[in-house]
Amino acid sequence: MSGNGHGLEVAVRATAELGEGPTWDAAAKRLIWVDILSSRVHTWDPATGRRTVLVTEQHVGAAKPRAGGGLVVNLRDGVGLYGADGGFSWLVREAVPGRRGNDAAVAPDGSLWAGTMRYDEATGGGTLSRIAPDGSRTEILPDVTVSNGIGWSPDGRLMYYADTPTSRIDVFDVAGAEVTGRRPFARIKDGAGLPDGLCVDAEGGVWVALWDGGAVRRYAPDGSLDRVVELPVRRPTACAFGGPDLTDLYVTSARVGLGPAEQPLAGSVLVLAGAGQGLAQPAFAG
Repeated sequence: MSGNGHGLEVAVRATAELGEGPTWDAAAKRLIWVDILSSRVHTWDPATGRRTVLVTEQHVGAAKPRAGGGLVVNLRDGVGLYGADGGFSWLVREAVPGRRGNDAAVAPDGSLWAGTMRYDEATGGGTLSRIAPDGSRTEILPDVTVSNGIGWSPDGRLMYYADTPTSRIDVFDVAGAEVTGRRPFARIKDGAGLPDGLCVDAEGGVWVALWDGGAVRRYAPDGSLDRVVELPVRRPTACAFGGPDLTDLYVTSARVGLGPAEQPLAGSVLVLAGAGQGLAQPAFAG
């Protein structure tokens, strides 16, 4: 296991309050990420340095590319769509007072798996749902506290998931839209931070950002700890492979709870070039 992240660089210097959800948009060759509490969807093109900002009407937990262009977004009151022309429409609207959308991921079949959580992080106040391209919603997990990292194994037969306060990454068996056999995949011991966003690489390794742990860890497919990358920010939030060959690991981070002079890089997007080989991520089919 290597210690500090050699080759770790700042991809996008920012002061995001709650930077989250890095996603490589293969069609546009750019990184998409969100600042949840600032209601902003950011993009960054590593080849040109070009950045864009989309201000959403509500707190935005995640933003993913759509197959036909535009974005699908996990907002406070449900899941919405931005067209390639920037026009907005609701796909699933389900406002629950005190609750918002959090992390989301696109499954191999093109559906969106979207999580929610309560603002006060009340135990069991969130859910994980599958949103089909036509907008039909199936609740996968009720009684979640802080729905976070979601990822699938390279063969699509396993799904990894983190309900952050449990200090675990769990794994499920997947058959279509059905998930069964929930069991612990990895446990994060006290003092090492809490599991936040995650991604799966081409070898089936699971990378997870550790909130308040100042690190990203890679777990081998058997659940053993394989690698620790120490970061210059205490609150990394999520990680994803990107770049033209999907070999660069992007890590978002948060400033929330920090004073202005603390951790100057907090809220930025970091990148570890050549970290591994990522998996191509599908776009949302709706």
